Amino acid sequence: MGSRRTVSTKTGSKKISHKLVTDKVLPPHRRRCIIIKDPKHRGEWTELNFMSRVTERGFNVSKPWGDSTRYDFAVERRGRFLRVQVKSTIARQDGGYIVTIKSGYHYYTSHQVDFFAVYVIPEDVWYILPAKIITILRSNFLLAPRRPHQKYEPYKEAWHLLWPRYRHGRER
Repeated sequence: MGSRRTVSTKTGSKKISHKLVTDKVLPPHRRRCIIIKDPKHRGEWTELNFMSRVTERGFNVSKPWGDSTRYDFAVERRGRFLRVQVKSTIARQDGGYIVTIKSGYHYYTSHQVDFFAVYVIPEDVWYILPAKIITILRSNFLLAPRRPHQKYEPYKEAWHLLWPRYRHGRER
């Protein structure tokens, strides 16, 4: 059955229990992708996952100090740096997953971010989306990894877009 993990801490005489992971059972081919309920923890886990995936592909990755930049990582290859904002989704809708590309009440601009790396956690699929096509949106959008010919299919697992010869969807 599903596993349930909790972390307990003592605060004075109160015992606080935080449920970190759902007891949802994923299909065997997706077992390594757990669903973390707490959004902050899920975001941190997604960022770790991104660092691992991008490093596996031969990139250097740096995390800016603090939370004052509009991007999460600087990805470098052959002396070229790209600013990447990492997002994740578990929110199902209409046969896909809803993605929100804003921070609080503020939308990102292509002057702040070069790419969005969006992780569809239940499907274990990454989308590498150029900021120029995403920052023009002023609402949520749908990623449907199992739907053939969906609008964002060319960006599914499109790690090659981060290579130096590609920049903003153009070869250099």
